[in-house]
Amino acid sequence: MKTIAITIENDTLESIDEFARKSPRRGGSRSGIIRMAIREFLTKQRQRDREAQEREIFKRHRKRLERQARALISEQAKP
Repeated sequence: MKTIAITIENDTLESIDEFARKSPRRGGSRSGIIRMAIREFLTKQRQRDREAQEREIFKRHRKRLERQARALISEQAKP
């Protein structure tokens, strides 16, 4: 683990301290809470990035996927 220095607004720091006092099991310290928040942020950002990539793939292949879906529905509708 490395130690870094960051600048945080006073009101944000007060909120972190208040959260730490109220939730000692969820980090317990400023550093723990900030690490937890960064992990959550990065996890959500990676998920957003994956979803954006998937949307782009669907967008590029939309017409082919539509044809395949229509063919599948048509095949399933046969008696």
